Amino acid sequence: MSTIKNPSQKKRLSLERDRRNTYGENSKSSRKNIAKAKQRQHMDERRSVTHILGQLKGQADDDVVSQAELEVKLAIADSRNRGFKKVPDKPLGIVLARKGKKLN
Repeated sequence: MSTIKNPSQKKRLSLERDRRNTYGENSKSSRKNIAKAKQRQHMDERRSVTHILGQLKGQADDDVVSQAELEVKLAIADSRNRGFKKVPDKPLGIVLARKGKKLN
């Protein structure tokens, strides 16, 4: 049971804490597309690493191996920088204010 008894304080807290999805797509599809986007990013990382390491053939010098290792780390960092980032939901108060609804 809520410890807040004042209705106006309850309303204010509700507008601050409750969240709404404003990303622009169906909330059910967001749930599935987040997993797909993460999967795409991981696949891209593995593909770039495989491409770089595939260029090493047979016995390789230490210099060539260290250069390939550096390229792999850079490729992974680049993939993560341009990769998927989740967008948090907006507070209910902001969503209703944008829609022009009366808040109180």
